[in-house]
Amino acid sequence: MAILSFERKYRVRGGTLIGGDLFDFWVGPFYVGFFGVIGSILILLGTALIFAAAAQGPTWNPWLISITPPDLSYGLALAPLKEGGFWQIISFCGLGAFVCWALREVEISRKLGMGLHVPAAFGFAIFAFFTLNFIRPVLMGAWGHGFPYGIFSHLDWVSNVGYAYVNFHYNPVHMIAITFFFTTNLALALHGGLILSAVNPQKGETVRTPEYEDTYFRDFIGYSVGTIGIHRVGMFLALNAAFWSAICIVISGPLYAGSWPEWWEFWRNLPIWS
Repeated sequence: MAILSFERKYRVRGGTLIGGDLFDFWVGPFYVGFFGVIGSILILLGTALIFAAAAQGPTWNPWLISITPPDLSYGLALAPLKEGGFWQIISFCGLGAFVCWALREVEISRKLGMGLHVPAAFGFAIFAFFTLNFIRPVLMGAWGHGFPYGIFSHLDWVSNVGYAYVNFHYNPVHMIAITFFFTTNLALALHGGLILSAVNPQKGETVRTPEYEDTYFRDFIGYSVGTIGIHRVGMFLALNAAFWSAICIVISGPLYAGSWPEWWEFWRNLPIWS
């Protein structure tokens, strides 16, 4: 169905959080609003600063370009542009743009009379970024604990942080986060496969209805969560994956600075084994 056939019905006034009718407009099919304007400014400024920082050298190889946070010696102070200041400003532009995008989602949801599930879910992704580059560095006393903006440099940062605690796979909250990530993938694959198998039949066959989908999983695993239920499950799994991934990194350093394999010694030291 062409969206334009019913788009006009939903281009209604109202639902704005700030600015009223002044910012209540569209550019083509995109609703803008106050937060769209501010978010666009932050995106353009942040992108321009990324190119400005990359122009400082030493390479234009997209795999190797890296905008790094300030040295640990700067603590939580502002650093010169070429020594981490670019990273600081880009980080604040990024956070501001993400928040504006979420609030723009709120306004669109209010216009359509929908719930706020989409901006709430996006808020967990924002929380993960905020944790990595704001909460954890502040708790550890230096912006230098944030991650760099670059492809290889970011991967190196992840590896180095993991090895700093000997083996990050032994972090119990990391285990929870990874479990939710894998389970999210499994649930989405099962759900997507089921929908395609029902509504994309062989030529000449009829499209199957939700009753067939429910029956499949009832016969397969003994229970079907239903058409609404599977989306609730999917959202629950995805939000937990983002939440616990943020928690697993914020406790590493601020709350526990030792070896994660050694942390499990508490189990061997329980009185019940004596």
